[in-house]
Amino acid sequence: MYYLVASCIALLLGPLFYRFFTTGTGLQKGLDGFIFVSLGGLVLIHILPELLEHGGFLSLLFVVVGLWGPTLSERLFHRYSEVTHNLTLTLGIGGLLLHTLTDGGAMVLAQQDGNSSLLALGVILHRLPVGLAIWWLLKPQVGSRWASIVLGGMMLLTGVGYFAGEQLLAQLSLDNTVYLQAFVTGSILHVVLHQPHGHTIDDKQGKYEYQAGIGSLLGITLLFVLLAFDSGGHDHHEHSHSSDQLLDWLLTLAPVLLLSYSLAAMRYLFGLSPHHERLSQRWLQRLAGPEALVITLLLLGPSLAFIQLIGLTLVGILLTMTRVEPTDPHHGLPGSAWRFGFAHLVDRSAPWIILSLVLANLIGHPSVPLTSPLVQVGVLLLLLLPMRFCNLGGAVLALALAYSGWTMEAVMLVLLAAPVFNLAQLKLMDWTQRLALTGVIGLCLLGTHWLIPEWSRLLSLPETVNQLSLALVAMLFAASLLRLGPRKFMARIMLWKPKAHDHSHAHTNSHDHSHEPANGHEHKHSHEHKDSHEHKHTHHHEHGQH
Repeated sequence: MYYLVASCIALLLGPLFYRFFTTGTGLQKGLDGFIFVSLGGLVLIHILPELLEHGGFLSLLFVVVGLWGPTLSERLFHRYSEVTHNLTLTLGIGGLLLHTLTDGGAMVLAQQDGNSSLLALGVILHRLPVGLAIWWLLKPQVGSRWASIVLGGMMLLTGVGYFAGEQLLAQLSLDNTVYLQAFVTGSILHVVLHQPHGHTIDDKQGKYEYQAGIGSLLGITLLFVLLAFDSGGHDHHEHSHSSDQLLDWLLTLAPVLLLSYSLAAMRYLFGLSPHHERLSQRWLQRLAGPEALVITLLLLGPSLAFIQLIGLTLVGILLTMTRVEPTDPHHGLPGSAWRFGFAHLVDRSAPWIILSLVLANLIGHPSVPLTSPLVQVGVLLLLLLPMRFCNLGGAVLALALAYSGWTMEAVMLVLLAAPVFNLAQLKLMDWTQRLALTGVIGLCLLGTHWLIPEWSRLLSLPETVNQLSLALVAMLFAASLLRLGPRKFMARIMLWKPKAHDHSHAHTNSHDHSHEPANGHEHKHSHEHKDSHEHKHTHHHEHGQH
């Protein structure tokens, strides 16, 4: 009973924290960073592996539909974007309400003999960001009354789950509702990624990103605490294995990642800059770094590194001879080589490294039956096309897939295609160049299939060195979060840049008068009147070419 009361109190702390953190713009940015990281991370690291365990690969498709379906709908049907957003928000809140039933059941299980009380403590702790997120999402949009009703409903349903019989909990188990919960999970991610109405903060100069970074670091700390409690309280082998696997990858990767950033600083010092006047040198840096080759050599072995070197050399020669410019150029290069390697490059690569580890942890999950090389290559091509992976992110994704037991053809595809085979880069090519690039990559994959190379780890360091290196990498990534803020930090990996939803809920009357004389000068004058007695006057001038 004490667990039930504590979980309800944790929910009620949400409005109190919200009121405190929205008293100033900087605090509001910190709140946004905390919810963005804690709720988003909870979904990616905690909820998605459970969905995969119970629903397999199909559950991921429902997550994608829930995540990108509203965005596509808003882009296709601009007039109904507000309806779409509100429907998505309702689905997300409904999913959280459904989840509270299982929270109540989990606290009952924690009280039984032989089960750890850490499970109940984990449930109570994860209610803190949930209660805060409910108020953050709903109060600006529908007011305090409805937000309070939803929180009251969550507490009521928690009590139902706590006192309900096993039959009701069995009917609402994850096995019976996995695809519904997968779709709702995608909806929650959509709402988290798109700042809700009322939270658009005018910070064009980025002076509040430091506070947003502090909030995100607090969210990360809470995630680590929750994962620690979860591994101690849950008896899901695959789920705990998933978290342990992520930690093992990070410990293995950290020393080599520090070495890669050091090599990047050294080559920048000796004049190998992303703005090099020679196209071949710019492609060398885009494709290989060459610091990304170090990850392959030390953690996947010389065989794969040699094939990658040959393949990237052929791709670089092709793109240089056909005069294709690399997309996504570097902006604001620092004067210091140290800052280039350990600040500028960290800002560009850290989001991709995190994404690569999370993706490999999901699609490499034992519940996802992707064993055929052709199927693996097809899935990876669909994954790479909308992204703009950097070379370090591609090397980390290939490493994690190899350690997950994926075929060497799939691993080599990522090593070769991740930095170049994307829609943004392909748009800069004609059909001949695209076919030639595809042919070169295909020949390298055939060579990999014929040679059947085995990956081997050359570097094996003491556990203390790995832990120290991971702490240093975490500090570098944390500094990047403080510089950029979490939304700008993760914006590089988003298919579309998230825009704040700013919908009017008042009755709107619009008058648009347009005059277009023959001289090419167009004058538009529009008035917008709202019931809230707020008047907007917009003047829009367009001048044609004379």
